[in-house]
Formats: sequence, C-alpha cells, structure tokens
Amino acid sequence: MGNVKNKMKSILVKLIVNIVSFALVVKFISGFQVDKWQTVIVAAIVLTFVNAILKPVIILFTLPLNILSLGLFTFIINGFMFYLVSKLVKGFSIVNFWTALVGSFIFSIVSILLNIFIGSPGKVKFGFYRHGTSHSSRYNNVIDVEAEEEKGNK
Repeated sequence: MGNVKNKMKSILVKLIVNIVSFALVVKFISGFQVDKWQTVIVAAIVLTFVNAILKPVIILFTLPLNILSLGLFTFIINGFMFYLVSKLVKGFSIVNFWTALVGSFIFSIVSILLNIFIGSPGKVKFGFYRHGTSHSSRYNNVIDVEAEEEKGNK
C-alpha cells in the first residue's frame, strides 16, 4: 500500500511541477498563446502524458541519431512534444517549432529547479555537510561509508 501511495505522490508532484513550469513558459516566452488559464492546466496534463507514453518510444526509434548528436537530439524531441501538444489541445498554440524548442528548454530548466527545491519522491537527494557530521538521520535510506586511516598502527 505504501508503494502505491508513494507512486501517486510522485505523479502528483510531477504534475504540479509540470503545470507550474508550463505556466511560466506560457507567461514569459512570446509565441505561446492560450485562450484561458484552464487551458494551461489541460496542456500541462497532456504534456505529462505525452512525455510519459510517446516520448520514450520516439527516443528509442531515434537512439542512433541521439547517440551521434551526443544527446542533443533530445532537445529536438522535447520541442516536438511541445509542438504536438499545441496541436492536440484546443485553445493552445505555438507560433512555430523554434518557439516550441525554446519553450521546452526553459520548461526543462524550470522543472529541474523545482524538483531540486521540492525534493520530488524518487529523485536523487543531495545535501551539503561537513566532514565528521552525518546526514543519514535526515535520509534513513542513505548508506554513508567513510574510510579513515587508523592512527598509530604503522
């Protein structure tokens, strides 16, 4: 039961992060038009599902091109996902593909930053601590291994 609860929480956090990121892109990048604020929510939800279902298939089929481009082709795929959502959601439009590409790049940056600050479940947790202090009390599932040279046994 706890695993299902964690997955649901993870999906909800991802959805909220996507809605906020998408709203910021629409607000600050010219070339994105929405007819009402509800459209932003619908488009963000559609983008979440398109990224979860269609994007892995496209990445698989374009893997050789992605390898040759050292992963940079992923930006093109992300732009295509944005452009596809603009065709699927009524009331949401993007001027051209280049605007979708820039928007997807900004969306990725905002999403990464929000995930770092929110600490999404299932994401990598990191922190800063001084030598000799422990962070495992905050993160019970972290194994911390420290090796120190023994003094006096040489």
